[in-house]
Amino acid sequence: MRRMSYGSDLTDEQWALLEPVFNAPGKRGPKHGPDLRRVVDGMLYISHTGCQWRFLPESFGPWTRVWSQFRRWSRNGTWARALTVLHQVAREAEGRAAATPSMVVIDTHLARGASNGGVTFHDRGGAYGRTKGAKRVVAVDVTGLPVGALVVPASTHENRTSELMLEHLGGQDVTGRLELVLVDRGVTASAARDLSRAHGVEVRRVGWDDKQPVFRPIRHAWRVEVAHGRLGRARRLAKSFENTTISATGWLQVACIATTLRHLSAHTDELGQVLTSA
Repeated sequence: MRRMSYGSDLTDEQWALLEPVFNAPGKRGPKHGPDLRRVVDGMLYISHTGCQWRFLPESFGPWTRVWSQFRRWSRNGTWARALTVLHQVAREAEGRAAATPSMVVIDTHLARGASNGGVTFHDRGGAYGRTKGAKRVVAVDVTGLPVGALVVPASTHENRTSELMLEHLGGQDVTGRLELVLVDRGVTASAARDLSRAHGVEVRRVGWDDKQPVFRPIRHAWRVEVAHGRLGRARRLAKSFENTTISATGWLQVACIATTLRHLSAHTDELGQVLTSA
């Protein structure tokens, strides 16, 4: 069958960056050979369009194969590693001096749940516990691009979401230079102090009080709000359709990867230099 191309497909340069992550030597599981790129393109297509698995165009191959590989990569952390690689490249393309950030901003976004049936991780959270769904946790650096992404039940307190994100970033080896973490005032002062001591960084609470008469963006903190808005372009994230946090986190990380890829597409020359020096 002739391969149809879509706007969400990887370019040759982008695939050159990601292939070592998805096709790491010694990994167990099915080997897709030259079709591996088509499998990744299929997942990016679903993330962008929001289509159901069974409606995945046949040009991506059997939907069951793409689905099983998505599950495997979500479980073993492959998506998180791919995001880390792309984020480091994006920082280099932006002219940042180091591959890892010295400051990150952490914030959450509440998504309404829309399960297709069965037991889910969704529960009630948000203001007065009115929304049943999931809480998406994203960390960005000064470039405004996601460096880490997680999904937890909606009732999870901001103290805990910040702790989980810092642990996640540590597991991705991106905290070597980290000095400052900005969080909103949903994180309590005592929790911020505890996190600072536990992770050896300054955790600073930012935000305006209720007496602020005019809206003004908070320095650096607005970047994570913009990131959540950009992630909203991924129609798979229109609601939380997944039944497990693993799957939900996988789709959030795929959306973060797509956002970073779009950003890199505007830095074609810089990306070429990165590939040449690699």
